[in-house]
Amino acid sequence: MTSSRLFSSACLLAAAVFAPGHQVRALSAPKIDFQTQVRPILESACTHCHGADKDKGDFRMHTLEDMRKGNENGPGLTPGDPAKSAIYTTLILPADDDMVMPPSKEGLLDASQILVIKSWIEQGAEWPKGVVLGVKPRIDFAKHIQPILEQNCVSCHNPEKAKGDWILTTRKQAFETGENAPSILPFMAEKSAIYTSTALPADHDDLMPPAKSGGPLKKEEIAMLKAWVEQGAVWPEKITLKARAKEAVASNNPDTLELVKKIHAHIVATSKEKAAADMKPYEGKVPKTGVKYKMVTIPAGEFTLGTPDSEKGRADDEASAQVKIKPFWMGAYEVTWDEYEPFQLTSDGRNKDGSRKAWKPTDKPEDLISQPTPPYQPMDFGMGRNGFPAICMTQHAANKYCQWLSAQTGHFYRLPTEAEWEYAARAGSKTAYFFGDDPAGLKDYAWYFENAPNFQYSLVGKKKPNPWGLYDIYGNVCEWCLDQYQPDGFKQIASLGGNQWIGSKTPYPHVARGGHYDDDAEMLRSGARRSSEPGWKQQDPQLPKSIWYLTDATWLGFRIVRPLEIPSVEEMHKAWNNGVARE
Repeated sequence: MTSSRLFSSACLLAAAVFAPGHQVRALSAPKIDFQTQVRPILESACTHCHGADKDKGDFRMHTLEDMRKGNENGPGLTPGDPAKSAIYTTLILPADDDMVMPPSKEGLLDASQILVIKSWIEQGAEWPKGVVLGVKPRIDFAKHIQPILEQNCVSCHNPEKAKGDWILTTRKQAFETGENAPSILPFMAEKSAIYTSTALPADHDDLMPPAKSGGPLKKEEIAMLKAWVEQGAVWPEKITLKARAKEAVASNNPDTLELVKKIHAHIVATSKEKAAADMKPYEGKVPKTGVKYKMVTIPAGEFTLGTPDSEKGRADDEASAQVKIKPFWMGAYEVTWDEYEPFQLTSDGRNKDGSRKAWKPTDKPEDLISQPTPPYQPMDFGMGRNGFPAICMTQHAANKYCQWLSAQTGHFYRLPTEAEWEYAARAGSKTAYFFGDDPAGLKDYAWYFENAPNFQYSLVGKKKPNPWGLYDIYGNVCEWCLDQYQPDGFKQIASLGGNQWIGSKTPYPHVARGGHYDDDAEMLRSGARRSSEPGWKQQDPQLPKSIWYLTDATWLGFRIVRPLEIPSVEEMHKAWNNGVARE
């Protein structure tokens, strides 16, 4: 057997990245350290076949003596002379040579690793006394590291975002960019931020990826990053990274139809009103927090949904249809942070779908409902919290808030249908606004572009209400409706009945109504419609993007309704899970 057979054909993993026939230049670098540079290469690529437990080709490498001895074909190592050391000469053969080691089909060493081996031999092949090599898994960039970086890091560290001025899309960028570059130091894991930042405690401010973006990494992923750096941080030049979604993790979410059955039974047992005559305005409390909210009655009736051709500012999607509405209660105010924040911010560890990581079937229904994962920053964006409208939630998040509130109070709450919202906003009127056609009257009822202080939202209830007692039904913040947006959907709504809605089949678009603090007057008309779009969460750093937050919709909130008629279990479940959450 020739000396080129000193390495086994079973050397591990990795894609061939060493060009055929490429000759390695000597390292003009500081002295090679055996423990931190040579040992990780040998233990990950060689000793599993040429070590204490195996001697393929009659050659072992776990001790200096065995390595120098070699086999019947000659020494494996000649200190000071790489050309007479089979552990080096077999590495620099062309990739298609049958004698190259490790074999191409199992992954050649990287040029940088080969340079380390050559320089170490040239410098005398120093090997600390008594050191016996073990066996370590060999880390392959494409197989082990690329998925970790693409699923957890690249969405924030790319040429478009470059958080911390660090770009991770190519090898050159990853090694050379960053506020504290370099962030990757081959063979030095403890000095490489790509590893050290992932190994921080879960509550550390510098943890990467942050807890709000799915961090910390799994222990095995952190261990792989560490081992990859220790083995030389090999990154094939041809590989360019692209952000991609994590594979979904099954969470055994208890928020199912069975949970809705329990909530439905509680609502049936609690709600006392049976007819429209029983309906009165009331002030409720969120049981978990004691925060008050006010509901006003909206009578049954029939109206024209949409706008006439003659209305100034009318859009093509406002074609009219006659709709009958059954009685319901509606929130007098937009849901405030006081009400919403205890639902949004919890101390429970949560999966991406909002289910608790630790729960028992005996927990209260309101504690088993999916709730938002932590936001990446305060979602009021500095505009104010106490008494201000909650914003930036997806329709899915608003639906789940309604379920959470319903489970506690014993009343069925949901978002308004598009027809209910317009009917309540009009309050019996047929003009562009409930007070007439002249937008000049808006200043008394709404915060919008012409009068919003500092171009942001205001405290709820500071303007006059409409005739049915609804404050800020125009302006301040836009308000979610249940319906999937369809440009010509009003005829379908009329056929369904105004208390029904167009169910969701896609994540976008959904309907929002009422206009907001930065809108012109025409978007505050009773018949004006707005449809959601992906750009409403453009700045969301997560991949896949959060099902809970619309980072760019700082003008979007919601108010709740409670229909007099208690729907079936299936209808409740549909209302609370209407939004197609995953994009």
